[in-house]
Amino acid sequence: PEPLTGPYFEETVYLTPTVRTHALALAIIPAVTRAVHAAGLWHGPVHAECRVPAEGGLNTTGEVVVLEVAARPIGGLCARALVFDGVDGAGVPLEEVLLAHAAALASPSWRLAGAAVGVMMVPIPRSGVLRAVAGEDAARAVPLVSGVVITAKIDQRLVALPEGASYLGFLFAEGPDDRAVHHALRAAHGCLTFQIDPVIDVRAARP
Repeated sequence: PEPLTGPYFEETVYLTPTVRTHALALAIIPAVTRAVHAAGLWHGPVHAECRVPAEGGLNTTGEVVVLEVAARPIGGLCARALVFDGVDGAGVPLEEVLLAHAAALASPSWRLAGAAVGVMMVPIPRSGVLRAVAGEDAARAVPLVSGVVITAKIDQRLVALPEGASYLGFLFAEGPDDRAVHHALRAAHGCLTFQIDPVIDVRAARP
């Protein structure tokens, strides 16, 4: 739901169902299908990423640009946002759905348990050493927020983009629609503060 302007950018919020138009979805599906076939994939989970401009949905050539296809599910802790309705009413995690599919036991009746769900990968604002985290309880108290997980450790050295490739943690939310979920994730992120001290180069400090 965010512009993700280049030349590099952090992936921040995933939402499902998407705020994008049905017409764009109809353009993405065949583009990903062609890429999957070109990669020789035919069974199992697929992780695909496409690049489309914020305005209008398609680029100037009228085509969706596929950036990546891989034989894997969603990465990190993001899969925790995807819980499905089981036959007995119990929530079924994505990993169980994938294992059942691999064993030819997948049920077509499984649907996402929530009307809309989302996860935010908390970005690293600057490089340095993490000294403190505050505001977790306030973030959990935000309406629609279902989870706050800080994965970075105190005294851990953090590396921001473009060199970095990790996150401070993950925020989860579920609600009546994708816009409400997006708002909840952003509100929860606004509750968090991180004390990140700069890294002192001892060699450079020598006379």
